[in-house]
Parts: sequence; C-alpha cells; structure tokens
Amino acid sequence: MGKLLVRVSPRASRNLVEVREGTVRVYVTSAPTDGQANSAVIELLAKKLGVAKSNLTIVRGDTSRDKLLEVAGLTDAEILTKLS
Repeated sequence: MGKLLVRVSPRASRNLVEVREGTVRVYVTSAPTDGQANSAVIELLAKKLGVAKSNLTIVRGDTSRDKLLEVAGLTDAEILTKLS
C-alpha cells in the first residue's frame, strides 16, 4: 500500500494532476464544500493511476488543502511513475 502526499487547489479552471520537483499538485474544478473537492480528487487520481476509486483513501487532511492518501495495490515508486 503506497502513500501519496498532495496539495489540492479547488475551484481551478480545469482538472489536472501536476508533479513538479517531487510535489504533487491536484487541481479540481469542484468547490471545497460538502466533500465535493475530495470526491473530485479521488476520482481524478484513480483515473490517472488506473485503479478503482475504492482503492484510494484520504488518511489525513479531509478539510485541508494538504492531504495524505493511501493507494491500495501500488507502491510509492509505482504511484510516482504513473503520475509523472
């Protein structure tokens, strides 16, 4: 089970996952109300990583821009390779 630390930017102009200098930034168009942005982050990362949405869990940062996610079925190295 791999872990992924991301910085989320809600209300962006488009959905995008960007890896720059070892930092993963996730831009989503959803608003950060009622968990909409969290759902969009999970959906976008699941699509990018090629795993089911149920394999992604927010461990820390439900209401924060900085989130720690666990990805079942992938190692840390595999996660960074797929996102790059």
